[in-house]
Amino acid sequence: MRITRMSAGWLAGLAALAAVTSLAGRPAPMALLFRDDFEQGIEHWRPTDPAAWKLEQSPAGGIYRLVGASQYRPKHRSPYNIALASQVLVGDFQLDVQVRSTKRDYDHRDLCLIFGYQDPDHFYYVHFGKKTDDHANQIFIVDGAPRTKISTKTTPGTPWDDAWHHVRVTRNVATGEIAVYFDDLTAPVMTATDKTFAWGVVGVGSFDDTGDFDDFELRGTIARPKK
Repeated sequence: MRITRMSAGWLAGLAALAAVTSLAGRPAPMALLFRDDFEQGIEHWRPTDPAAWKLEQSPAGGIYRLVGASQYRPKHRSPYNIALASQVLVGDFQLDVQVRSTKRDYDHRDLCLIFGYQDPDHFYYVHFGKKTDDHANQIFIVDGAPRTKISTKTTPGTPWDDAWHHVRVTRNVATGEIAVYFDDLTAPVMTATDKTFAWGVVGVGSFDDTGDFDDFELRGTIARPKK
């Protein structure tokens, strides 16, 4: 297992910072900030409901498994099941992870990626839903109110099956550009432009379904406190 993270002492208080600025105005080196293939535990993940998540062993090794319904209920309508990689506060980034849906097939079968997370009332998320509508298979913002669609492009739906898939999210803070990829890493399946949140932590989850996550990798630029 390879877990790569910044120094624990330097990052310990970052998640609580209220005033930060991103270095996104400069060319982002996209340095490796965090990598986890779940071979040595899940103590560095912060789930909204720990009972809904487990470290499981598969023939290929450890996976982070969302096993059931969460008891967490956010103040504003948004995903119930979230697990945050809360050690790293990031501005520009590229997030890659292997995902597998384990829910029965239905129109809103979903998994989600979380980013720009500042607190439970302020963050973005990507909803990979089986069938697209205004509340599924879109990019959303939660900004002190129920989630709002901000996608400028999407597809008719995410082709969920029982296999593993490679998903990616990229974020450019200076331009506000967000791009989402599903297996094909050359053409985004969703896009949005929004500058509301210039920093935050990232994570994985689902609105209310189950699934598996593996080979999580975050590259980008650390967001730093204002001086």
